[in-house]
Amino acid sequence: MDTTTADPLVGRLLDGRYRIEGRIARGGMATVYLALDVRLDRTVALKVMHRSLAEDPAFVRRFIGEAKSVASLSHPNVVHVFDQGTDNDVVYLSMEYVPGRTLRDILRERGRLPAREALEILIPVLAALGAAHQAGMVHRDVKPENVLMTDDGRVKVVDFGLARAIEATNQTRTGVLIGTIGYMAPEQVMTGAADVRSDVYAAGIMLFELVTGQQPYDGETPMSVAYRHVHDTVPAPSSVYPDVPPLIDTLVASATAREPHDRPADATAMLVAAVEAHRVLPRMTNPPGTGPVMGTAVYNAQPASGPIPFAASAPSVPQAAPAHTMIQPRTELPAKRRLRPSWFLAVLAVVMVVAVGLTGWYFSLPEQVKVPDLVGKDLALAEKDLVGAGLKVRKGESQYDEKMAEGLVLSSDPVADTELDKGSTVTLTLSLGPERIVVPNVTGMNGNDARAAIARAGLTVGSVKRQPNQQVERDKVIRTSPQVGEKIKKSAKVNIFVSAGLTMPDVNGMPKDEAAGFLSSQGFQVQVNEVDDDAEPCTVIAQTPKAKSEVDKGAPAMITVARCQTPFLDWFRGDNEARDDQQFSMVPGVIGKNVNDAKSELEALGFRVRVQRLGNGGVVQFQRPLPNSERPPGSTVILWQ
Repeated sequence: MDTTTADPLVGRLLDGRYRIEGRIARGGMATVYLALDVRLDRTVALKVMHRSLAEDPAFVRRFIGEAKSVASLSHPNVVHVFDQGTDNDVVYLSMEYVPGRTLRDILRERGRLPAREALEILIPVLAALGAAHQAGMVHRDVKPENVLMTDDGRVKVVDFGLARAIEATNQTRTGVLIGTIGYMAPEQVMTGAADVRSDVYAAGIMLFELVTGQQPYDGETPMSVAYRHVHDTVPAPSSVYPDVPPLIDTLVASATAREPHDRPADATAMLVAAVEAHRVLPRMTNPPGTGPVMGTAVYNAQPASGPIPFAASAPSVPQAAPAHTMIQPRTELPAKRRLRPSWFLAVLAVVMVVAVGLTGWYFSLPEQVKVPDLVGKDLALAEKDLVGAGLKVRKGESQYDEKMAEGLVLSSDPVADTELDKGSTVTLTLSLGPERIVVPNVTGMNGNDARAAIARAGLTVGSVKRQPNQQVERDKVIRTSPQVGEKIKKSAKVNIFVSAGLTMPDVNGMPKDEAAGFLSSQGFQVQVNEVDDDAEPCTVIAQTPKAKSEVDKGAPAMITVARCQTPFLDWFRGDNEARDDQQFSMVPGVIGKNVNDAKSELEALGFRVRVQRLGNGGVVQFQRPLPNSERPPGSTVILWQ
């Protein structure tokens, strides 16, 4: 691990959750860090995109979408994506940390691999790609650098969807090919388009490299390599090393056909062919770099069935001595001829011995059985099917799944239709059903503590709203939505409602006595100030503190009212001149009624109605004008609830 202290991200707490502890690797598009998820206390790998990508809005949008798709892909040979996010200028993926090395590291160390071992690496890669293809995803950048080999021998594929996200950036609009030239299918080179058969092509190139230790095409420039992918036919691996079995040549030729429709339909189809090839290849292989020996001859001659052709093709049978050594002068022959085995009989004897040996070897091979399709079955039925097929069962760690009910088989390792030796073990992963988190009780906590408790539970804090409340101390949580104890999806949002304590009620326009009485009942020390004003006499025209401001209980409050001495009729009619032709309506008393009912009643009499809120109730507490007052039709009546 590269723990370069000059890296500004090392030691940083990313997004308030991931503490970056060191740098693992740096590539052309991203840097991978080892990090601790402080929320779940687990080690993860963080893939941080380079700044040039993070600054591209099109990439970020596509990256988030692809990350969500990849996170839904659950397969034992796929590096699991836990989370994605952004933190200012940092765009990252949180992934399963896989201790080990890349397949590229192993190739550099060991060189080419025996055919059977190469298939044992390729088969889980194809299984991972097959699961992705069935889910509608294309990897687009299959190569040894994206295949991880764990310390305990497991194979995992990484970087699904990343190349597709790159396609959304300005890089593709400037003619840059997305992928790795050495593994690019012809259609990717020509048009930039890729589908599941493009992944199959790359897997075929990777198999070529595994058994030969080199890529099929070499050139001075990337474009010269790309040209050969488009115009040349990938050579057979046996043209580089004659000991490579014909079955491997066939697999490579099928996967790397220039026309996509000539290749296997997807990685699952290639997986079936690879498993069959692995089944019939002998278990003894010649070491990398050696010339043909007896084992190679048998390797190359392995038939689909029956042992006899093995012996017939064995090139190592001893040849007879030169003919002249067996010819003697006739006069030197003894009088009585002695029976001698001819060279033909000697060869035949050797052939029979080899045939018998190979026949015994062939029939001593363990019986092969297919893994049944177990996904969606309950454990008891899955165990019955496996035992019936002659396989053993191991229960792996269960996982949550949004679509699969609890207790049913989520996946098997190996996957369905894989051929195994009878008596082999199949690991079953059971579903825990959809993961649901209980909303924690944060009532009475301050805002920061509530946020932390919700995050620790695996949920996300949504909006934080302040509400007047005299029963709950200011800045303490009143309630949440969804409520405490509800079960919701992991990472779902929880809204918090925090007490604003006592807030100044809005009494503007209220009659003086009602306003003063109400404020006193709320704990305010009320002072009334009368002034000359054109407003309706004896009504509040101003207040201090202003309405809805947060205040302490017992705080002083001043209301300013229009002077009360002016007779109302003089104020209303003006200059004491009565208007005999003016029509009046009686304002009914609606205090104590439901505010909606009161509003309807007043509007039916021709009054306009304005409602002002004092609390959370729906009942009218005050009104202006007062009950039984006379007002012209169209006058405004104010209701306080």
